[in-house]
Amino acid sequence: MTTTASATPVASATGGGRNALEIVLRSALLIGLIILILFFTLQSDLFLTVGNTKNIALSGAVLLIVAVPQALLVIMGYVDLSVGSAVGLSGVVTGLLIVDHHVGWGLAVLAGLGIGAFGGLVNGVLVAVTRLSPIIVTLGTLQLYRGVAQYLRDDPPAGFGTGMSLFGRGLFLGVPVPVWVALVVFGLGALYLYGTPSGRHVYAIGVNTEAAFLSGVATRRLPLLLFVVTGLAAGLGGVLYAARLDAAPPSTLGATFELQVLTAVLLGGIAFSGGRGTMLGVLLGVVFLGVLNNGMTLMNVPYFAQAIATGAALVVAAGLDELGQRAGRLRRILRTT
Repeated sequence: MTTTASATPVASATGGGRNALEIVLRSALLIGLIILILFFTLQSDLFLTVGNTKNIALSGAVLLIVAVPQALLVIMGYVDLSVGSAVGLSGVVTGLLIVDHHVGWGLAVLAGLGIGAFGGLVNGVLVAVTRLSPIIVTLGTLQLYRGVAQYLRDDPPAGFGTGMSLFGRGLFLGVPVPVWVALVVFGLGALYLYGTPSGRHVYAIGVNTEAAFLSGVATRRLPLLLFVVTGLAAGLGGVLYAARLDAAPPSTLGATFELQVLTAVLLGGIAFSGGRGTMLGVLLGVVFLGVLNNGMTLMNVPYFAQAIATGAALVVAAGLDELGQRAGRLRRILRTT
């Protein structure tokens, strides 16, 4: 009954994903990515090499891991802006347990994941259960989690041992381990969104929460669970970052990461107002940012200029989002006339 009753809003959302405008927007990102690759290839002999391709994939792995559940939240009409600080807190807790308390790296990793999931649970209860604003709540926990990380340890814990090193920098079949982890997370996210009734309910809630509720969709439990999953993904990202760096600086690990995640999600065509977007778009958004940052680094572009370019990408993404919404409203008006 639930699935049948919710079919209308779901069909509306997924149908919107196949309209001409969204195809154009998605193609614009793909064309922009191809132009970027051609440009950086002409500018640097090092860009289009196997080693540098691995660097791009490795640098985008954690971004993809967190962007996948964040995209699900945004499609549902929510957002988690605390993921950067959750990354930092999880990495610091993991490193602190290994260095200061001599806990085995496996248990320390589980603790880091648990911290991330708990942070997501706090966000989910405050937003999905008590109905507070997701932007205000997660901006607050963004500061809270960073403050806790700095309270736990002033100086960065470092030197985590061989196990963590292999987890963060090891290779499997010639591909870095974090990249394999990111591909698994992406596959699970796509399978959930397109292959399960619950995944279709994500679109239904984003299109019209009240209609989804009346159709029997769990409009509180599902956002709560996705906040927990997003926190868990941030915890995994923090552990992988710490393992890769072999250190976990409390003030800088994951700093401004939430903006990168949001930029990748919006660039990928996910509507900030909810109800529209695809997992393939998220993957393209992550690859676009990875290529952009890597290419500018190879060209020795100053950090401030890289920050300007990333910020400009976010503004463009917001513009594309608004353009998509206006076209959607126009299409609905034309259908009713």
